[in-house]
Amino acid sequence: MDTTTSGTPTIQYHNIPDQPITAIVVAAPLPTFQRQQRHCFGNSIPGEFPLSASPSIVLHVLTACNLDPQDLAKLEATCSFFRQPANFAPDFDLSLSELAALDMCQKRAIFKPISTEQRQHLKQRCGGSWKLVLRFLLAGEACCRREKTQAIAGPGHSIAVTSKGVVYSFGSNSSGQLGNGTTEEYWQPRPIRALQGIRIIQATAGAGRTMLISDSGQVYAFGKDSFGETDFGIQGSKMATTPKLVESLKNIFVVQATIGNFFTAVLSREGRVYTFSWGSDSKLCHQTDTDDVEPHPLMGALEHIPVVQIAAGYCYLLCLACQPSGMSVYSVGCGLGGKLGHGSRTDEKYPRLIEQFQVLNLQPRVVAAGAWHAAVVGQDGRVCTWGWGRYGCLGHGNEECESVPKVVEALSDVKAVHVATGDYTTFVVSDNGDVYSFGCGESASLGHNPGDDEEDENMHANVLIPELVTLLKQVNERIVQISLTNSIYWNAHTFALTESGKLYAFGAGDKGQLGVELVGNQTERGKPERVNIDLG
Repeated sequence: MDTTTSGTPTIQYHNIPDQPITAIVVAAPLPTFQRQQRHCFGNSIPGEFPLSASPSIVLHVLTACNLDPQDLAKLEATCSFFRQPANFAPDFDLSLSELAALDMCQKRAIFKPISTEQRQHLKQRCGGSWKLVLRFLLAGEACCRREKTQAIAGPGHSIAVTSKGVVYSFGSNSSGQLGNGTTEEYWQPRPIRALQGIRIIQATAGAGRTMLISDSGQVYAFGKDSFGETDFGIQGSKMATTPKLVESLKNIFVVQATIGNFFTAVLSREGRVYTFSWGSDSKLCHQTDTDDVEPHPLMGALEHIPVVQIAAGYCYLLCLACQPSGMSVYSVGCGLGGKLGHGSRTDEKYPRLIEQFQVLNLQPRVVAAGAWHAAVVGQDGRVCTWGWGRYGCLGHGNEECESVPKVVEALSDVKAVHVATGDYTTFVVSDNGDVYSFGCGESASLGHNPGDDEEDENMHANVLIPELVTLLKQVNERIVQISLTNSIYWNAHTFALTESGKLYAFGAGDKGQLGVELVGNQTERGKPERVNIDLG
């Protein structure tokens, strides 16, 4: 390592100060030895470390090891070899660390089809470095399960996506939201045949509506033609029973969509947020007719800041942004209950930074927007919640509202990696796959059922502080995702997805949304039951 160029002080071996050899009295003459520094760039003198002789091998190692962007930055900061131009195509001025970051970017499906001009634009938008672009892409994959198996517990119906992008649907189908060409309910998962040949990487569901995103950035929608759960004017008067391409989004490469009660939001590959509907009174930054079906860019603070994840609540939107200085969260919409996280209950027509995370010294990793409350998981595994606190959904041991993010102290010994929120309900997944839940116990959707009796009243009890869902420990496999119904109009159900692609369901199942048959007069299941589908 070139310590002279990196600014690191020269190491004195064994803490012996330098002194001339001739000053030492010896019995017999000895040959003079000179300490040699190890340089990354050298002239092949024995004792040196000539990495410069094989930079292509070093580049291959950096790329194959999938180093974190921060690790690549540290290499540049500590050794001149990694920050000097490497003289490799496609850009001879790039350092080895930058080239390694670019190579890892090119492995991502959403990055591969980008033109050279678009890549440069994304690079500048992320802060002018391929390491920052890589961090942007990795952050999006981590919080959205992009291109991975996923399950969506929608309002009355469910969507499951396999690792190969095949989509299954089941449950309520009154508006054609299952996408199978009919309005009949299905109690068992069935593939959506109309999507054959199209690989889906992300899904979202609202009341009577489903939206799917393909690996080419196209958006398909079916069910009600409303861009929110609430029907505006002519919206909702028509329905599609098979997936239809959203024409107004054809020129935007979309990577994520989320459906609120009054609006829909989508996220582009470049990290731009667009919203549909709910433009009255200039809500969500724009003034439009309620029947407008054109996407409108989210203006204000996020115009030039890339966003990696969006989450819609009943009447507000959270955006997880990626900046050179770190990750941050912005909120916009209705502020009742303090769910925007700014210490007040006022509305915000433009995205506003939630400053409390800086006070807590917490770098957000994942955001979740419940109907009335919100949650964030930090890079260090801490969980914060805020908003309406009914039924204990914030996990602080009471039902009080919190107008700024507050750390859930009951989870201080847990390193969280994932959080999901619904209508006054919260789930947290730890790094070892343990699942904790708290909040409203209606419909047995929390998964707490200590006995064999499905009528046990305890499985409907509200939980004020996080409790381990012991029933999910019995599946003997790591849980990687939880999805629960995020609607005030439907009884909730919950999915737990394992690392190998097994899916377990519990909660309300009166419309077939659990994907399992109920017996007798049952309308719900208190215990997680395996759904007959292999998403892996």
